Amino acid sequence: MRTRKQKIILASKITIATLLIMVVALFVFRNALLQQAIAKVSNKMEQDYNSNFSIKKASFIGLSGLSFSDIILVPKNADTLFHIHKLKTSVNLWRLLVGDVQLGTLEIENGYVQLVKNKQGRNFDAFLKKGDTTHSNEKRNYAKLGYRIISRLLNLVPTDMKVENLSFRVDDNGKKTTIIFQKLRLANKQLETSATIINKAYTQRIRIEGFADPRNKKADIRLFNIDTGAVKVTYLDERYNLKSSFDSIRLNIQNIDKSGGELHIDGFASIANLMINHPKIASKDVVIKNAKFDYRFLLGSDFISIDSNSTVQFNKIKFHPYLAYETEEDTIYKLKVAIPKMKAQDFIVSLPDGLFTHFQGMEAQGNFEYKLDFMFNKNKPNKLIFDSKLKKENLKITKYGEANLNKLNGEFVYRAIIQNVQQRPVLVGSSNPNYTPLDQISPYLQKCVLTSEDPSFFSHRGFINEAFKQSILKNIRTKKFSRGASTISMQLIKNVFLTREKTASRKLEEILLVYILENNRIASKERMLEVYFNIIEWGPNVYGIGEAAQFYFQKTPADLTLQECLFLATIIPKPKKFMWQFDNEGNLKSYAKQQQKFLGNLMLRRGILVPDDTTGQSIPLQLTGNAHSLLNIKVKDTVPVDSLAVEEPFEF
Repeated sequence: MRTRKQKIILASKITIATLLIMVVALFVFRNALLQQAIAKVSNKMEQDYNSNFSIKKASFIGLSGLSFSDIILVPKNADTLFHIHKLKTSVNLWRLLVGDVQLGTLEIENGYVQLVKNKQGRNFDAFLKKGDTTHSNEKRNYAKLGYRIISRLLNLVPTDMKVENLSFRVDDNGKKTTIIFQKLRLANKQLETSATIINKAYTQRIRIEGFADPRNKKADIRLFNIDTGAVKVTYLDERYNLKSSFDSIRLNIQNIDKSGGELHIDGFASIANLMINHPKIASKDVVIKNAKFDYRFLLGSDFISIDSNSTVQFNKIKFHPYLAYETEEDTIYKLKVAIPKMKAQDFIVSLPDGLFTHFQGMEAQGNFEYKLDFMFNKNKPNKLIFDSKLKKENLKITKYGEANLNKLNGEFVYRAIIQNVQQRPVLVGSSNPNYTPLDQISPYLQKCVLTSEDPSFFSHRGFINEAFKQSILKNIRTKKFSRGASTISMQLIKNVFLTREKTASRKLEEILLVYILENNRIASKERMLEVYFNIIEWGPNVYGIGEAAQFYFQKTPADLTLQECLFLATIIPKPKKFMWQFDNEGNLKSYAKQQQKFLGNLMLRRGILVPDDTTGQSIPLQLTGNAHSLLNIKVKDTVPVDSLAVEEPFEF
């Protein structure tokens, strides 16, 4: 009878023998198994992706190494997706036994990967199919999903890698860019790469080097130009008309860890001398000399966020952002920005070159800090939060830059700029016979324009939070910038100091200049309103209320009736299209009457007008000035209606 010890020894021998037999069988039949696996992949590519996949030769090297030649993937009726001439790799057998593919080494020699888009379509369309939707109603766990994707991707990054002459090609309807990796080495956790970028306009050589440890999920990598000069970001110029370049980029990943049901990703990214140029951003090159992002990404079961411990810094400006996308009950988007206490002068000198040209040369004293709180609930849009707060400490502008706001207090020449063309000069001051002081402008007109354009002008400090909220809501609903939130202060700054170009630069300058104007009491509210009435466009080549009163009614601004004032207030948004409010007999169309009636009733409800003010409103409005001559054009049914003349509801 065997003892317990003998039984254990016998079981061990049987286990070892079984394992040896399995290893020998695997070794003997491994080539057949390899060919079977390749055939399975080839069949899947054909069945699921309508593509031809082939490997000319495949064999084992040692116990865990594999060698392939001429690996080709060609979608049917499309350009080849990739062709690798020689590839050698090894896998971690122990990880493979538990279902994970983890590459140990990788060698690639000669080959290309290409993405092609043309009239026939894209050669990668078949691989963009949505995955299995059988569990689409199951709630997604962002932390688990993120960690699984990152782990799988990093397992495919070998610990030792050698790549020679591998190119990546993009052909977007003839817009071609090629990146050729002449050499790529990863050994002892050190990465070194030299590559050449080629497109129609230029060729440049870049280098990527640094530390990379895929198994411990850490990296510290730099990208820079081998030759002198900046690295140009290719493809974006031709595709999106976005010119951009930089001297160097650094990406550091310090930690990727999943604990307590949350995924943490920590590190930093920095860029030197970033230049961007796009007609929607600014009319000049925008340059940020030094920028750094110390990031902490957090992913939970029902949220994705950038933690508020993260820090963004460019030049001397430093702030803490918080971004979140939450799905626990409702779909919620959150944004918080906090700029800690800093010197106002440090802020001014840190503004990116080209983005705030009107601030060049400006000097300031004192300190400030700023906080922004924004939240949008997709399921409850009316509960939108928009809270912007700036705390000042002895803040004072001591020297103005290009935009000298003190100009508003004296005589100056105003020249509107329309489509980058300067219009005729208009003198803003008593030397101009058409200039009209505020006390000589009909009180009706002042009330009508304030009601339609900016009801709280005399009480706000340049901005109306509620208007911003409503503007954001409408823009989100329409998925475009269909509504602004301009106050009279903002319109004044835009007209006197800036251009009408629709760029991010102009809007940012407008916001900052309005804040300085309103919060430093540079000009009184009455003076600002007076200048506004005397410079805004009231019709084709008609500037200022003095010219407008003559052009439409052959009157002075003081003699305008309530009915005439209601008309003038409603044409401010589109003054050059005023004639579309009239029919061929010179009478107001019904929609124009409704707009003016709506404005008048609104003023009555608010107590701005009293019933006696509306006496005589039933008399038809008549244009008696030169404007009347523009109403004599007969519009035939076959003539397309001007898109700007479509009857629209009047909005306040």
